[in-house]
Amino acid sequence: MNHEILRGIKTPGDVKKIDEKMLPLLAEEVRDTIISTVSKTGGHLASNLGAVELTIAIHKVFNSPDDKIIWDVGHQVYTHKLLTGRYEEFATLRQEGGISGFSRPNESEHDIVYSGHSSVSISTALGIAAANKVNGKKDYAVAVIGDGALTGGLVYEALNNAGRMKDARLIIILNDNGMSISKNVGHLAKRLAKMRSRSGYYKLKAVTEKIVSKIPFVGKKIADEIFRIKTNVKNMMYQSNFFEDMGVTYMGPIDGHDIPQLCNALEGAKIIDGPVLVHVNTVKGKGYEPAENNPSDFHGVPAFDYVDGALPEPKENFSEHFGEFLFNQAAKDKRICAITAAMSLGTGLKKFSEKYPDRFFDVGIAEEHAVPFALGVSKSNMVPVFVVYSTFLQRCYDQLLHDCALQQSKMIIAVDRAGVVGDDGETHNGIYDTAFFNGIPNITVYSPTYYAELNNAFVNALYHVEGPCVIRYPRGAEPEMPEDYVCSGNSFDVFGDENAEIAIVTYGRIFGESYKAYKRLKSEGINLKIIKLNVVVPIPEEAINAIRNVRKVFMFEEGVKSGGVGESFASVMLENKLDPEFYLTAFPDCFVKQGKTESIFKQYKLDCDGMISTVKENL
Repeated sequence: MNHEILRGIKTPGDVKKIDEKMLPLLAEEVRDTIISTVSKTGGHLASNLGAVELTIAIHKVFNSPDDKIIWDVGHQVYTHKLLTGRYEEFATLRQEGGISGFSRPNESEHDIVYSGHSSVSISTALGIAAANKVNGKKDYAVAVIGDGALTGGLVYEALNNAGRMKDARLIIILNDNGMSISKNVGHLAKRLAKMRSRSGYYKLKAVTEKIVSKIPFVGKKIADEIFRIKTNVKNMMYQSNFFEDMGVTYMGPIDGHDIPQLCNALEGAKIIDGPVLVHVNTVKGKGYEPAENNPSDFHGVPAFDYVDGALPEPKENFSEHFGEFLFNQAAKDKRICAITAAMSLGTGLKKFSEKYPDRFFDVGIAEEHAVPFALGVSKSNMVPVFVVYSTFLQRCYDQLLHDCALQQSKMIIAVDRAGVVGDDGETHNGIYDTAFFNGIPNITVYSPTYYAELNNAFVNALYHVEGPCVIRYPRGAEPEMPEDYVCSGNSFDVFGDENAEIAIVTYGRIFGESYKAYKRLKSEGINLKIIKLNVVVPIPEEAINAIRNVRKVFMFEEGVKSGGVGESFASVMLENKLDPEFYLTAFPDCFVKQGKTESIFKQYKLDCDGMISTVKENL
């Protein structure tokens, strides 16, 4: 496919010029571009394929960037990128130096905010609508949000406020594909299913209001009266609509793959005074049979075979290993419960959920709820294990303090994707958790390097540590293990000459790089040792004793420098009246951009070569 129409689109204004009959062909070109590109770069496929026609209709009806379009999570922004002048760059999707897989303001004026986390779009769009009113602007704020995000409580805080702003020019587009990353949970999924049967009432609503409102002098008054009468009739025919109970006008459901119908609905929404929610039904993976048949498998994918949709065989990784170990332990210990926030597949809990449904709890995209929920589970003599990505755990800081550490109940938090995640970039890198754990009392944090250490940490957390424990582990597989390595189960280990006056201190995945650096430096006649921290919060006192005769300490950390383990280690050294020369290599105060993990390590001198260079420069 030569993408003739798509190539000609440099701004959203160009979409408005395309004849309506040509829009289905544009949708085909967009889908072909997305599938062929993601098959090479990896990325979020099924969600983007489901939002093609919807995005075309949005840019046909609204005037970006005057009208601000806010994409929730950003899993569905690929079409938006293609329609806002980024077709030529699209092949660089999620690559180092290329365009992001999420909306990113420094990429385009049409990307209003960074996206990456769920359930925030309505709040942001409402803020824009409120500011527009203050400034006397007639532009619209448009929030595009998926049905899975409705399991997040932040949505209802936003809707509650939106319902009170009766004159806000806020349009919420609910992209309902009936499919979040893990199956939608709870009452709201059932409520949406009921709404899908009510399309007959709304079929001509938008078009009628648009036509009537244009009658000179009296059109607006007639349209308002018709709307009032129809609302009364609707309330007699149907039970009250949840969104309208919140003060938000509801329209839908609309066929999310019928561009003319979508355009009519969105035009109709613009006529209505106050916040409006347009409910759109879409098919996740639309237009690509493998993705339609298996939308969960094609949510976030690595590079794959474009022709038949064959995905590469999954490699062994920490997520699957932890899920398997948890599954096996649950057979022995009936107290163990697993909790996830709509990420059962990504965190390796599928097998657990199928075997032990009574002890498996998917709370939806509600991480803040998960922690006090786990507290309640623990108060009933069970052992909750909350498995969550590091980047999403950031939402739980207050709960970690108040409902976890302060309560001192038995609770295990398994932090997946700790450290650099690579291609997903700034919004998903898990490099901040050690810093905020450092500020929380009464909590033990393990950071294993290998699967065997992960197992040991979990057993310790279950049976040998009082109070809450955290086990953090990276994305992907364990690093190469040294031939002479023995998993000790201790809070720290020392490798090399215990009397050496030079020490490398590290933890987690980059111990593998540190060990390579240690071997090379030793081969060059530099006598040193490695102190490997297995517990990183609190710093083991014995580990400090291991550097009493050391004159130079080189700390390497896959986390942020400010408030991280390195700064904590230095503080404990000073408290113990130790003052060796201390060199800390970690991520500065920044947001680490997308790229391959190996490339990011090299850039920040956290790979073997960078470590050797740092040591030699300061000897």
